[in-house]
Amino acid sequence: MSTEKAEPFEKSFKELEDVVGRLESGGLGLDEAIALYEQGMKLAKECQDSLDRAELRITRLRETYLDEGGGAAEPDNDV
Repeated sequence: MSTEKAEPFEKSFKELEDVVGRLESGGLGLDEAIALYEQGMKLAKECQDSLDRAELRITRLRETYLDEGGGAAEPDNDV
């Protein structure tokens, strides 16, 4: 993880939507389109990294609380 504070997921996602919209609208020069594509790929990675961290955090919380008996048990699908 870098020393810079990561952008909040929502901000990065909104920026990604804006980049995609600009690319889809067309009318861009090749260099501008490539620069936007690169920016979009960086934003997509930031968003995916944020989602991965959130998933890991949720998984750890579930494991912690389920192991301690502090949460609801997993549903029994064998019935």
